[in-house]
Amino acid sequence: MRRLALALCLTASGLLTGCDLLGIETAPQIAARKEAEGKAIGSACRHAVRSIEDCFRTNPRAGKAAVFAGWREMDQYMRDNQVVGMPWSENAGSPADRAASEAADPAHGSSHDGGSGAAPRSGSTQRS
Repeated sequence: MRRLALALCLTASGLLTGCDLLGIETAPQIAARKEAEGKAIGSACRHAVRSIEDCFRTNPRAGKAAVFAGWREMDQYMRDNQVVGMPWSENAGSPADRAASEAADPAHGSSHDGGSGAAPRSGSTQRS
C-alpha cells in the first residue's frame, strides 16, 4: 500500500511540475510581466518626448509606478548617452495610412519631390 501511495505521489508531483509548459502563470509571474510592460510603456513615452502625465492618461491600465520607473530610466539613459528623442505625433501612422491621406488630399501630397514628403535640408541642393 505504501509503495502505491509513494508511486502516486511521485507521479502527481511529476505531472504538476509540467504546469509551466501549459502556460499557467503564477501571481509573481503576472506581477513581473505587468511591471516589465509598464516600464516598457514608460520608456517608449520618454523616447517619444511625451510627458509622464500624457503617458499616464493614454495608458490607464498600466501601473503608474512601473510606467514612471521606465520613464525615469529612459530619461537617465538618454541624458547619459545624448540620445535625441523621436517626437510623437497623432498623424503619424503606418505607411498605408499616410499614403491614403496623401491620395485624399493632393495639395499636401508629395509628388513634386519623389514622394518623401520632407522639405530639403538647408545647405543641400535640389536637382531639377
